[in-house]
Amino acid sequence: MGSRGILIGIAGLLLVIMGIPALLVSWVGADTPDAGDKPGKDGADLAGRGSLQVRVYLSKEKRVIQLPLESYIEGVVAAEMPAQFHSEALKAQALAARTYIVGRLMKGQVLDAKEWGEKAGGAHVTDTVQHQAYATDAVLRKKWGYNYPNNKRRVAEAVHATAGQIITYGGKPIYAAFFSTSNGRTENSEDYFKEKYPYLRSVNSSWDQLSPKYISRVSMKPDVFLSKLEHATGKRLAVAALQTTSSKSFAVLSRTQGARIERVRIGGEVFKGREVREALNLPSSDFQLQVKDGQVIITTKGYGHGVGMSQWGANLMAAQGKAVDEIIKHYYQGVEINRLRLD
Repeated sequence: MGSRGILIGIAGLLLVIMGIPALLVSWVGADTPDAGDKPGKDGADLAGRGSLQVRVYLSKEKRVIQLPLESYIEGVVAAEMPAQFHSEALKAQALAARTYIVGRLMKGQVLDAKEWGEKAGGAHVTDTVQHQAYATDAVLRKKWGYNYPNNKRRVAEAVHATAGQIITYGGKPIYAAFFSTSNGRTENSEDYFKEKYPYLRSVNSSWDQLSPKYISRVSMKPDVFLSKLEHATGKRLAVAALQTTSSKSFAVLSRTQGARIERVRIGGEVFKGREVREALNLPSSDFQLQVKDGQVIITTKGYGHGVGMSQWGANLMAAQGKAVDEIIKHYYQGVEINRLRLD
């Protein structure tokens, strides 16, 4: 080949390389022979080569860090779930966390500088629950103290055991929603969020009754209660509307399949359960109101939005002998666990 042909060949190769998207991934069934001889083998190699990097905006420090995918997942699991939870629950959390970030990477999603500021520019996620919580090693050392070595090992082992694996539905990463504790059932996604996902269906999670976060109570003066509702929703209510817990002042009009409040009437106005929960900063949208001794007493069941995997439910399922794949396929209906590969 002449020098002219060599130059043309090099130019063509450069064009091909430049045309490759930042992230090309595929997956094969985790149970197939091609998935590797040992659990997490391909994922560990993938992370070790630094092929997938995650840029995280540390909201308190106002700076962006970049780290390998699996290192990021360790920080998420440590921040989102107690390290003392059963190892199968920790694995389930790792799968959910990895699935979430891989979905963002595949879509090329980055932070909005208008919302998070110029210093967050180019980051894929924040370290907040608006995406998924993440803790640096320095934060974990301070948080865990003398328990750091053991907690770090438990989390690392769970992440390594699932390395490179994600949850898919119809060949695509799912929206792996999760929360702390259910009220006995999970929610259909459309009953809390706008979108309807076929894998985020209401399922039994009655074992959550053993969670320390299953029942919560808070009380406040009627005028504070009503002012918070008014401020959040723009609806006007009279203080006299909550002098008694009568059907006129408070009545549940409908419930979701997950037994949370869908619509409720308070003081003549109708609210969505989610509106009340967010206005009053309640743990759950499954709540009861009682007026007693000049106070509005609010009793809630569950902790979190209720969609997807219950973290305490996963832990209690694991304590009953359920493996990570059983936990995942219970809370996310009709899904598969597949191994992530670079094309």
